Amino acid sequence: MENFAIHIHESYLYGLPLSVVNLIVMFGAAFVVLLGFVAPFAGLLSFIERRIAARIQCRIGPNRVGPQGLLQFLADGVKSLFKEDLIPKVADKPLFIIAPYLVFLGMFTSFVVLPFSSQWIVADLNVGILYLFATAAITVVGLVMAGWGSGSKWSMLGGMRSAAQIISYEIPTGLAALTAILLAGSLSLQEIIAAQGPHPWQWYFFDNPFTFIAFFILFVALVAEGNRAPFDLPEAETELVSGYNTEYSGMRFLFFFFAEWAHLYVLGAILTTLFLGGWQVPESLLASVGAESIAARILELVFFQLKIYVLVFLVVQLRWTVPRVRMDQMMDMCWKYLVPIGFFCVAGVAIWMMLFPDGVSFVKYLLIAFSSAMVLYYFYKVYRNFKDSRAELELNPFV
Repeated sequence: MENFAIHIHESYLYGLPLSVVNLIVMFGAAFVVLLGFVAPFAGLLSFIERRIAARIQCRIGPNRVGPQGLLQFLADGVKSLFKEDLIPKVADKPLFIIAPYLVFLGMFTSFVVLPFSSQWIVADLNVGILYLFATAAITVVGLVMAGWGSGSKWSMLGGMRSAAQIISYEIPTGLAALTAILLAGSLSLQEIIAAQGPHPWQWYFFDNPFTFIAFFILFVALVAEGNRAPFDLPEAETELVSGYNTEYSGMRFLFFFFAEWAHLYVLGAILTTLFLGGWQVPESLLASVGAESIAARILELVFFQLKIYVLVFLVVQLRWTVPRVRMDQMMDMCWKYLVPIGFFCVAGVAIWMMLFPDGVSFVKYLLIAFSSAMVLYYFYKVYRNFKDSRAELELNPFV
């Protein structure tokens, strides 16, 4: 990306400083990624989430627009475009208008540092993980502005809840990420991935018991930061109508949900990068297609995407299987449990690195075996629930 920016500077924009041209190229590349990949991903994810919800609740889900309802998200997007954009009389108009765009900007800037492969990255910042967490602050500002600017009590409560929730859960997020940063010795996302390997026993997830726990802390904290169930208190329909976006309509209303669905991808990318080996591919597989070829980069991208989609599927399923927690329970979980355990994991990783600089193979294989058993149990429970629901449907077809 840097070489491309130099070429653009020398050929077309030689009157501007190189730093400005580099910034333009980086955000232009991120915009291309957003339109060509993230936008379709968010749309398809909305369809997949509704179908998963329908399956869990013994419903059909969207199945009319396009084959099996696959184009339903396009119909919803077009409908939102033509809806009337209403602004309440009591709203603070400038804040009300700009709020959804700030939320969108916070999501959009995150894609600048995501490593899609060993070479496909918009900007390989040496403080990439710090940059990712910093962009979350833009989202907080947008949500609070939406709640305040709407002039509604429900929206205001949702905005305040969102601010308290995101700011609180940034602490366990940073502590959990710090365990991987200590092992890699770098804040660069590419260097963190390069320090791992393609095989599970080379991932930080299984490196030691403390990183194993830190993965789940980071997972819970990122779900809470994204206002996803069971931590969707800022949007709690049964309490706040729709929370901070109650007064919004049309495309501005859709921007909030677009940012939420895109955040799911960022969530999966962060977890994959820090703990699951990122885009790493087995060397034998890379050698078969040529380590420096475009096919190798595509292969790395595929591995990266598959890990993300598994995590996104789990988050979507979590929404329809776990009930919403109360506000006090959510804050207690953060401050009484996740933060102390996060500090414990950071200290534990530091001590582990001093005592076992080369790691302990037995511990890694033990953690892999335990995880494999949990995965098998998960599929067993899914099979049993599916079998029980089929049996109940046969007994009472009118359920």
